Parts: sequence; C-alpha cells; structure tokens
Amino acid sequence: MVNTGDIYRHKPRQRFFTTEVTEDREKSDQEALPRRFAVKDLENPITILFTIPLELRFWQLCVMMAAFASLCGKGAAPMRVTAALAQIYPKLADLKRNLDKHLNYIERALARGADLIVFPELSLTGYQVQDLAPEVALRCQADDPIFAALLQASQSIDIAVGFVHEDRRKRFYIASAYLSAGEVLHIHHKLYLPTYAMFDESRYFARGQRVRAFDTRFGRLGMLICEDFWHISPAWLLWLDGADLFIFNSSSPSRGLNQGERLAGTRWVELVNQAYGSLFTSYILHCNRVGYEDGKNFWGGSSVVDPDGEFMTHGLYFEEALIIQEIDLNQLHRTRARLPLLRDERPELAQRELTRILNERL
Repeated sequence: MVNTGDIYRHKPRQRFFTTEVTEDREKSDQEALPRRFAVKDLENPITILFTIPLELRFWQLCVMMAAFASLCGKGAAPMRVTAALAQIYPKLADLKRNLDKHLNYIERALARGADLIVFPELSLTGYQVQDLAPEVALRCQADDPIFAALLQASQSIDIAVGFVHEDRRKRFYIASAYLSAGEVLHIHHKLYLPTYAMFDESRYFARGQRVRAFDTRFGRLGMLICEDFWHISPAWLLWLDGADLFIFNSSSPSRGLNQGERLAGTRWVELVNQAYGSLFTSYILHCNRVGYEDGKNFWGGSSVVDPDGEFMTHGLYFEEALIIQEIDLNQLHRTRARLPLLRDERPELAQRELTRILNERL
C-alpha cells in the first residue's frame, strides 16, 4: 500500500506579493489613526487592518480582527479547500470491511489537514455487485449502522462516498452521497448505465432521472459517476446550475492496451477531465478505484484538474493511495476574467434548438 499517496503531486501555482513600507508612510499612517477607537467606528476594516500602528496593544488588535470577520460576513465559503482523493481497493460485497477502510482513510486525511475526502464509485460495496445489489443496498439514513458511522465522521470532514442506494419503491441505484456536518446534503443517481463490452449495469440497476448542483460550505458542487461524464450534457447542466467544483467518481476498468504509455481508456478519461476543466473553467476532482474483481482490473490515476485544464495532482496507477491537494477558489475569478465562457454561454439558444431537434425527430 502506498501510504503517502501524493507521488506525482504538483503544487498549485502561487503568486507572491510584497509591500514596501517607508518610514514616511508609517509615520503618516500613525498620525492618521487615533490612539483608541471603537468597533462601531470601523467603516473600512480592511484599510484599518493594514494601517495599524505598531505599538497598538494586543487586545485592541483582537477586537479589530473580530470586527473584520463580522463585517466580512459570517459563514462565507473558504477560498482555499484541501481535498483528499481516497484511491482504494474495496472488497466486493463486504460492507463492514469497506467501512473500516473508509474510516481509516478519513482519519488519515484529517491528520493531513483535509476539508473534503472523495471516494470512488461503489466504494462501500465494490463494483461487480450485480445480483447482490439488494443485499448490499443502503437507505442513507442515520439509523443505518454503516451510514451512521459516516455521518458521524462528516462532523469533521465533508465526505463524498459511493454505494448502492435503495429508494422507497425498492429500486436500486448506483449512487454517490455528499455528507457534511452530520447531514446528507445530496444524493446523485448514476444517469448512464453502460451495457456494452464488459459492462452490464442496466440489468441490475435503475437509471437516475435528475442532475442537480447543490450548496456546500465550499460553494456550489456537482457530482457525476463514471459513464455520466462520458456524456457532455450532465456536466454542462451542472455548470449552468452553478457548480464550480465537479466531483467525478468512478470504477473505471483497465482496457485498450496498446503501445502507448497509457491505456487507451485511461488516456480518454484524462483528456475528458482536462477538457471539462477548460470548457467549464471549473475544478475537476476525479477519484477512481484500483484492484481486481471478476477478472477486471481498475487503474486508479485519481487527479485534480484546475480551471485552466491543467493537472494539479495525479495519483499512481494501479495502487492504493491517499492524494492530497489544496484548491484555490480564487483561481475561478482569475480564469473567468480572462476566459468568460460562462458569461457568454447561451442556454436559451440550446433550449430552442434542442426543442426543434426533438420535434423533428418525432
């Protein structure tokens, strides 16, 4: 097992700024400020914080910092997020063992300062569940012992986890849940079930019917599962629905062996991730599993792509790993100021032409 999991990790580009303060500037700043002032007088906390006299007493500085935080707004989304990708090898149909592995990776991610941890598709059950789906399905409720443990863990870190979801009508879905602060914020059902080549998903699972972005403490997110992001429409809809961070989790098997450095399937998925980062000027967090099941091998290679379409980090192929990457949400502003694709998007045009196309086909 790879313990560090951040091999091949690339640090995000950083920009450093310095400010030169002359003696005259310091003197004028001190003369401009009163020796004492109240919180109610702080009309511009940013300006005042950067012009505090050096001899200001400690307790006054604390008061000003509290006022600054209050005036900037409570509950504002953090501008930097440390994400963890748990590239694991789950055991088929063994919920207890897989839960223990999830909790272990969560503990390791917390020790490394992570705010969010993402697990692969069907991480709690393994991929080849097939006719075992009714036996391993979960209801995603606090009275379920598996989900109760994950909901408790989500008090400390946000969690995106893969499982088989059973709805109230006893239908079974390949699903991802987003857990935060002890609550289930969102459940996504896999929209596209591949039933070709080595895949046979529609034989055992129902298709998802909705694609929705949702609000988190880091801003608005969207989740898709494996085959979903081989179709551009779900990602496009999430983008229009406000998602700035995309979580893609998968159980992508190894296929397309040729003379290239990467498997053909691997190359295709990685190109799609980079294309979505570029086209939607958003962050793409992709977590893929590793290991073997029923003769299938899974290649891993979990990654983070930035809004410029560049890999920020890239995990190992074929081995378990915990991959840590800090994300600067300010990069969304910088990229979209330079490349205003979201501003210029025309969904009403797409709606009109899609209606025409569907009517003509009928």
